[in-house]
Amino acid sequence: MKKCEYCAKEISYFEQYCDDECQLKANKFFELRERFESLFSVIDGVCVFGIPIGLFIFSFAKNAGMVITVASFLILGIMIILLPFPTDNMISKFKLKKAIKITRIIGLVSLLFGVIAFLFMFFFAN
Repeated sequence: MKKCEYCAKEISYFEQYCDDECQLKANKFFELRERFESLFSVIDGVCVFGIPIGLFIFSFAKNAGMVITVASFLILGIMIILLPFPTDNMISKFKLKKAIKITRIIGLVSLLFGVIAFLFMFFFAN
């Protein structure tokens, strides 16, 4: 059987979604992704490159490096939680609802790393 593109429930081969609610939620997601995709890409790129750059700067100037790393982790985590845009491969493998949930978990992990790095910076870095 074919599965609903949003929630992965089994449906007939002639349908794409199991009901109108799933179709509305999927359309809302794709419209949101289309509207914020360029902003998401720019912020994501800056944060993803900011983490190793901050770690590199940490070896020379500890405070500046940690600030860049912590800020990159925190911004990346918050952005992924608020704008969970999974890749097309994730969507095709897990369907949209589960892919969004997995992406938000990745955002929470990034946010957790940011908090841990902040606590490390606050208590241990001198």
